[in-house]
Amino acid sequence: MKVSNDPNTILTTYSLGSCIGIVVYDPVVKVGGLLHYMLPNSSLDKEKAKNKPLMFADTAIPMLFKSCFKLGAKKNRMIVKVAGGSQLMDPAGIFDIGKRNYVALRKMLWRNNVMIESEDIGGNVNRTISLNIKTGTVTLKVSARREIVL
Repeated sequence: MKVSNDPNTILTTYSLGSCIGIVVYDPVVKVGGLLHYMLPNSSLDKEKAKNKPLMFADTAIPMLFKSCFKLGAKKNRMIVKVAGGSQLMDPAGIFDIGKRNYVALRKMLWRNNVMIESEDIGGNVNRTISLNIKTGTVTLKVSARREIVL
């Protein structure tokens, strides 16, 4: 997870497979953050969650928003974009980590009255997302496709 209010910063995360990348941005104060989390729920491994809370949706997402709020962002102005949730290593869908990661995100945002503006979820591809703090532009690169604005 990274957050910034520096207009010269571009935040990027690579290789989103079953993981989820969530971008939040407040266009008024030009504060943004990017989180790349791996698993839906910290109860899966309480010891790991204690040492690495950014691995889990339920602990990391609140940290992302709170970190942006400390830089002046307001929840009602936040633009949220999401990518990831693929099914790469689990073709039979036995574990469905990508889907479970996405469901955890949607539930948490819904409970907090936060809507997703745009997303690119699922499938069996890797994704890279970037946030330009100066403009708020989120770019998405999907394996075997060209880069687009999300």
